[in-house]
Order: sequence, then structure tokens, then C-alpha cells
Amino acid sequence: MKRDQVSSETLLTPAEVAALFRVDPKTVTRWAKAGKLSSIRTLGGHRRYREAEVMSLLEGASPESHG
Repeated sequence: MKRDQVSSETLLTPAEVAALFRVDPKTVTRWAKAGKLSSIRTLGGHRRYREAEVMSLLEGASPESHG
């Protein structure tokens, strides 16, 4: 997996997060827009997600199952 490093914090791409949750990358973007998952924007405007936050969600339940 290709990961960007920002001040020793591991960031994941939407595709990497989608693979972990077994959903489409567009679903991950919808979660971010809905506030279920925080994202960081790169200078190019791409979303990146904090690995620690993603893993804590994955260990609990996927954002889709809340509701």
C-alpha cells in the first residue's frame, strides 16, 4: 500500500479505506461528506484519511451499520 507521511501520521487513500471496509471508494467519500469519517485534503485536492481513525472504526463497526 502506498501511504503518505505527514508528521509521522499514516494517511490512507480512499481506495485503501474502501478495501478495508469492502465498499466502493465513493462510499468512503460519502462518509467523509456526512461527517462519519474525517479527511485531510492534499494540496492537489485529494482526500486522505488518518489510519488510526480508520482502524478504530474498523474495529468497532463500519459507519454504514450505524443507523
